[in-house]
Amino acid sequence: MQIWVDADACPVTVKQILFKASRRTGMAVTLVANQPLQVPRLPQVQAIQVPGGFDVADNEIVRRVAAGDLVVTADIPLAAEVMDKGAHALNPRGEMYSADDIAARLTVRDFMDTLRASGIHGGGPSALGERERQAFANALDRWLARATR
Repeated sequence: MQIWVDADACPVTVKQILFKASRRTGMAVTLVANQPLQVPRLPQVQAIQVPGGFDVADNEIVRRVAAGDLVVTADIPLAAEVMDKGAHALNPRGEMYSADDIAARLTVRDFMDTLRASGIHGGGPSALGERERQAFANALDRWLARATR
């Protein structure tokens, strides 16, 4: 098992939490992005740079992910795809995606895309606060506890 990170838009504080957890547990963490990334010098932490382009990093994660792995992403379509392969998906705000809610999340996402395309601007999500960072760390710890049993 390992952790995959959709790293292009992943907040720095979330990456730091992941690196700390990897250092503590030895869990492999792979960041996938279309830009160069700095990662700590730990044998279990690596970065994969993919070419630029629409969904190139997402497609690489889907290609490599295995059942039981964890994918950290705010990208709902990516979360749905990796869950179809038996992996788990966690967003940077500490919400674990589930089979029960992924279809509804995709519908809301598509609706918001339609609104934005029609000129109605809803803005993006708020900045990650301490509550969200703590929620992410707690959800990650719960997943790690189950994964390392």
